[in-house]
Amino acid sequence: MDRLTEMEAFATVVDQGGFTDAARKMGISKSAVSKHISSLETRLGARLPNRITRRVSPTEIGLAYYDRARRVLYDAGEADALVSSMQSAPTGMLSVSVGTDFGSMHLSPVLGDFLAQFPDVSVNLELDNRYIEMISEGYDAAIRVGEMEDSSLRASKIAETTIRMVASPGYLQRAGRPRRIEDLGAHKLPHYTNQANGAVWKMTSQTGGKRQIRTTGSFTVNDGQSLLNAAINGLGIAYLRSFLYASALAEGRVVDVMLELPKETQGIYVVYPPGKFTQPKVRAFIDYLAQTFARKGPDHW
Repeated sequence: MDRLTEMEAFATVVDQGGFTDAARKMGISKSAVSKHISSLETRLGARLPNRITRRVSPTEIGLAYYDRARRVLYDAGEADALVSSMQSAPTGMLSVSVGTDFGSMHLSPVLGDFLAQFPDVSVNLELDNRYIEMISEGYDAAIRVGEMEDSSLRASKIAETTIRMVASPGYLQRAGRPRRIEDLGAHKLPHYTNQANGAVWKMTSQTGGKRQIRTTGSFTVNDGQSLLNAAINGLGIAYLRSFLYASALAEGRVVDVMLELPKETQGIYVVYPPGKFTQPKVRAFIDYLAQTFARKGPDHW
């Protein structure tokens, strides 16, 4: 007889407290349940349920076996559910949170192709720089850049970006090019107003040491594109992720400052709720972004 069916019959008898109710639960005859358990006991060489009263209870060995059998049956059910989930077509509303910079520049432009590939999925895209509570606010996924905080959320890396200092050629011609981190104190450093660590840049020196630079300047803003515009317009040196400045750098509107510093790399992640299985619409979204951004190449980020 099938080993899993024998396990299921015994576990159901224990759960239901008898053969009759177990048979009704499993949708088979009482004699079939009895045969499954007899076969199981013969194979194991042990008596598993006590049959001395109308209500069946497990023996000491049977109770130990029941605990392990329940885990095996649960894992088998989860495996079946995984296959079913993976074969299901992506459908339904996909609610996604993303920061304004990455969302407007890189995510929203590729969503048309995603929706064309998965016509049964619709997307609600929320662009916001605040840190959302994904589960309580009902999001299916979020795009986050940088170090992942300890969290119960799962994360899949879809790309990497570098963070560097950039400035316009005109600004560096007027103010001079800094050669060491210490030289930044003499420069204007426009910066984000909503940085978690305040008006401070964290970077690695030429010798590998970690440094913190307190920013100064006449311009602060909570938007990366505006910071890039400030650098392009000669308002100082901006410390930006490359997915913001890559095009401006290629066009010569800004130049890389202090190339001798080590490259700072950050991951770009899709984060999504915990659980053994990923919804087909979320899995399709993750796979699509990973493939799409890989085709753009590392210089794009």
